[in-house]
Amino acid sequence: MVDKYNNPAFIESDPISIPHQYELKEDIEIAGFLAATIAWGNRTMIIKNANKLMNLMGHSPYDFIMNHKESHLIRFEGFVHRTFNPIDLVYFIKALKHIYLHEGGLETVFAKSVTELSTQQAIHEFKQVFFSLPHPIRTIKHVSDPAKGSAAKKINMFLRWMIRDDDRGVDFGIWKSISPSQLSCPLDVHSGNVARKLGLLSRRINDSKALEELDCHLRQMDKNDPAKYDFALFGLGVFEKF
Repeated sequence: MVDKYNNPAFIESDPISIPHQYELKEDIEIAGFLAATIAWGNRTMIIKNANKLMNLMGHSPYDFIMNHKESHLIRFEGFVHRTFNPIDLVYFIKALKHIYLHEGGLETVFAKSVTELSTQQAIHEFKQVFFSLPHPIRTIKHVSDPAKGSAAKKINMFLRWMIRDDDRGVDFGIWKSISPSQLSCPLDVHSGNVARKLGLLSRRINDSKALEELDCHLRQMDKNDPAKYDFALFGLGVFEKF
């Protein structure tokens, strides 16, 4: 089942199709991070709105992040995806610019705090850096925090995209400072339900403790690449109606 979905045919119907439009490392990172941020709800709408966002950034997200002027931010006034609105988006743009200017970029921030078998502390520390500028309180909810009990599905998915490198053509593997062995499988309602049916998860809530339990089982199956099972769990849930 991993092989069935871990191939380029999977890309078109998945939000990972957004960063696959780019070749520059920073473009891939930013497109991936923004696409993952709005990756909840209807998949068709996610991809549509992520493409709209890339169009608003002139299909050069890194150049836009680094060189935009305040007047350029007006174009985002009509952008909304569920509860993610222009106020949130404008702050995300400013925070990303700060990270690339002063923190060494997204990879550097995450790599600072990974542990031997986890990126969850790194996600927590990333959130602290991301919101180190004056920010709208409402925007905080759009970056999950494992330290507050979240499974952080969207960021774990983004990290999978950036870090896994198995030559299958789906994940990018452009971050070399973090190992695939440190990744967690993105946990959401689909992967969680399938994991419970397969006996990989007993906890009923999809939170950080459930992710830790799932991690333990998946690492027993493949300690070097536990996040690869995301393809099987998600595919069985979404496409196979398991």
